[in-house]
Amino acid sequence: MIYRSDTVGSLLRPDYLKEARQQLTAGQLTPAEFKALEDKSVDEAIALQEGAGLDVITDGEMRRFGFMGQFFEALKGFGSHSGWFTHFKDDSGSTMDYERPVVVEKLKWYRSMNSEEWVYLRSKAKKPGKVTMLSAQQAASYYDADKSKAAYPTQEAYLADVVDYSRLEVDELVRLGCTYIQLDAPQYAALLDPQIRQEYRDRGSNPDKLIDMCIEMDNAIIAGHPGVTFGIHVCRGNNRSRYYASGDYEPIARLFENARFNNFLLEYDDERSGGFEPLRHMPEDRGVVLGLITTKKPELESADELKQRIEEASRYVPLERLALSPQCGFASVEAGNRLSFEDERAKLELSSRVAHEVWGHN
Repeated sequence: MIYRSDTVGSLLRPDYLKEARQQLTAGQLTPAEFKALEDKSVDEAIALQEGAGLDVITDGEMRRFGFMGQFFEALKGFGSHSGWFTHFKDDSGSTMDYERPVVVEKLKWYRSMNSEEWVYLRSKAKKPGKVTMLSAQQAASYYDADKSKAAYPTQEAYLADVVDYSRLEVDELVRLGCTYIQLDAPQYAALLDPQIRQEYRDRGSNPDKLIDMCIEMDNAIIAGHPGVTFGIHVCRGNNRSRYYASGDYEPIARLFENARFNNFLLEYDDERSGGFEPLRHMPEDRGVVLGLITTKKPELESADELKQRIEEASRYVPLERLALSPQCGFASVEAGNRLSFEDERAKLELSSRVAHEVWGHN
């Protein structure tokens, strides 16, 4: 199943929710009081997406501190200091370093990652919904050869546990009626950037071997669920309107060829993503959701330009296997990107309008 007007996941958090999370941490709100505000924010996210006319919606990831939040809250065993920083930047030269967590103990199951999100979304939404999860490829970046070896002697051993716990989560979501699950995998895009590929080599890791291993792991997470649509989202970093990678998809084209996902949600909002030529590697039974609308800047794209770019992409993947979405979430981390709620609404409405003009309604 391909939804012509799709979405990646996160939406801007309202100020009252960000304040409430701080108050909860400080003991100034009870869990019940906080949950009521969380529910309110999800209700607003659903209304926003349905009002914009999207064909499929998420809960806006309102219950997470970041796109990876539910992973760390559900699985215990991570420490906060890895000494490995992701370097985010923007076109103006502004930079920001984010220190990745690192696994330091054997992973332990604490709670479901996504069940609360899905059950609430299912009960409230009039449109089809989807759930976003972390990919094994993203989880791989939380392993450090020195700091993690006491818990896991190898990255492969750690990822084997990640796959097992993620499969449990997929099984539960399917049991609860979820038919569209997306794995977020921005670290694949790190491995298309020449500079970052060299950084992996400098740390003693072969980037191409890592790609192959993670494709196998991500395939294992989603295997065995006929009738469920699985998507994978690849972007070049998204943190407060900054990014960490640049380059076209050719160095990771084996992902298109070998990953068994139904839909590939791909960043294509500016020149950092390169051209559409690598889409020639896409198998004939896969869909491509073109992330042509930026979530990093407030400027609204031209509908005519979006249609032209969709036509260009259709030279490599037939139009009937294409769809449209924003290039990433609007708030991959709770702080959110540097645009307003009205900017966000306008971009969602534009995405829906153009998709329906190109393909009609699902």
